[in-house]
Amino acid sequence: MSCQQKINIEKWNSRIDGELSSENMEKKLRFQGYSFVKYCFQPGTDFPDHTHEVSKKDAIISGIFLFSMYGQTVVLEPGDIVKVPKHTIHNARVVGSENVIFYDSTK
Repeated sequence: MSCQQKINIEKWNSRIDGELSSENMEKKLRFQGYSFVKYCFQPGTDFPDHTHEVSKKDAIISGIFLFSMYGQTVVLEPGDIVKVPKHTIHNARVVGSENVIFYDSTK
């Protein structure tokens, strides 16, 4: 049995969360106890391997993010939320032709 961590993506559920919008994402993050900063990154923006001093969640509103952690790579799409534990090496890149708008969220 493997002990390797897996990237866990929380998918947007419009039945519970309503239509995907900045307002509804902010409401969801606040309900989960997070404060956040909204960012917009252009196509081709690259975030090489790095860590953070606190655990956080990245929540995507638009665009596509290629995200790697635990030796795995996933595609994050609008409505996806990924938890990044503190001190965990990860990287990301904006792919496609659309800006990525996302929330950097911490407790």
